[in-house]
Amino acid sequence: MSEWEKTTLADLCSDISYGYTESAKQEKIGPKFLRITDIASERLEWSNVPYCSISESDFEKYKLLPGDIVIARTGATTGVNYTIKESDPKEVVFASYLIRYKINPKIASPYFIGQLLRSSYWSDYVDAIVGGSAQPGANAKQLGLFEFLLPPIDIQKTIASILSCLDDKIDLLHRQNATLEKIAETLFRQWFIEEAKEREKTKIGLVLETVLGGTPSTKKPEYWDGTIPWINSGEVNNFRILKPTKFITELGLAESNTKLLPIGTTVLAITGATLGQISLLEISTCANQSVVGIIPNETYPKEYVFLWIKYMIDEIILNETGGAQPHINKNDVNETEILVPCNDDLEFIESKIKPLFKKISINSFQINTLIELRDSLLPKLMSGEITVNQG
Repeated sequence: MSEWEKTTLADLCSDISYGYTESAKQEKIGPKFLRITDIASERLEWSNVPYCSISESDFEKYKLLPGDIVIARTGATTGVNYTIKESDPKEVVFASYLIRYKINPKIASPYFIGQLLRSSYWSDYVDAIVGGSAQPGANAKQLGLFEFLLPPIDIQKTIASILSCLDDKIDLLHRQNATLEKIAETLFRQWFIEEAKEREKTKIGLVLETVLGGTPSTKKPEYWDGTIPWINSGEVNNFRILKPTKFITELGLAESNTKLLPIGTTVLAITGATLGQISLLEISTCANQSVVGIIPNETYPKEYVFLWIKYMIDEIILNETGGAQPHINKNDVNETEILVPCNDDLEFIESKIKPLFKKISINSFQINTLIELRDSLLPKLMSGEITVNQG
C-alpha cells in the first residue's frame, strides 16, 4: 500500500467541463445528446438517447471520447455517472446538467476511476455534499474534491479488468431483460391495441388505487434509518426497483404523507429530470412526493397496469405544467383512460405476458446479486484485503 498515493478526482483530470445547452430531438439532426435521464438508469440504452443540433466548433468542444466520465450535477440523481466505452457511439455530446471529467490516462485508468465512482466511497461523499436539501445538487469543484488513495496504474488496470468481467455478465442480463420486455410490449400492443375488440373504457382513478408519495422531515432524525424502505424519484430510472434509496422508521411513516406501496406497484416519476420514467416494484417500499404509485388488483394485474402506463405515458405527460421544473400530478394519472380487461384478456396476460415478467424478475435479482458482488470487491481490492498482481 506504500505506493498508493492520496489524490482527488480533479487532480487526475486534464479537463473538467459543463455540458451543452440545447433541446433534445428524436429526429437524427446531429449527434447523440446524452442527458441525466439517460445515465440515471442501471444500464444506458443508446437507442433511447435523443439527438441535438450543434455547430461544428461546439461539437468538437462537447464531443465525448472513450474514457470520458460524465457526472450528474442536479436533482435526485446528483453524483450518478457514466464512463464512455470504446464500443459506445462515436458521435455523442453531453447536456448541460452533466459535468465531464477527462481523466489523464498517463496517471490514471479512466475505467478504474469509473468503477470507483460507482462505489460506496463515492456515494457517501456525494450524500455528504447534498445533505438533506430539497433540491440536491453539486458543482464541478465540489465533486472534483473527492479524495481517495490511487494505486499504481498497473494495479488500476488489473482491478478495472476484474470488475469489468462482472460488468459483462450484468450487461448480458440487462440485454436479456430489454429483449423480454420488448416481446411483452409487442404482444400487449398486438392484443390490446392493434387487434383489439371493442372494449369498455374507464378511468384509472375509478378502478385502481393511486398513491402520491411523501418525505418524512429530514430535520427529525427519529424519522430516518429505520427498517421501512423508501425511494426517491431517481430510483424510477431503474428497469425494476429491488432496493430502496433509504430507510425510514415507523414514526416517520406515521407522521408523514408517505405510504407503503406493495410489490407489483407501477411507479411513475411526475416531476423534474425523471418526469415520465416508469418502473415496477419488486419490493414493498414507500416513495417520495415526486412519485405516484398505481397499485394493481385482480381485475387489473400488475403486468397489464405496467404495460398500459408505458403505452399511455406520452399522453399522460401532455398534461405537464411548470417551466424550469415541469411536472404532472396524481389527478392526471387518475383521469387517464384504461381498457377494462375481460376474461380472455386476463387469460392472455396469465399465459403469455406473466411468464416474461417472471423471467425478468429472476434476471433482475441476479443482476442485483452480481452488482453487490462487484461493489463489495472494490473496497477489498482498494484496502489490500484482496491483492492483485501488477502487469
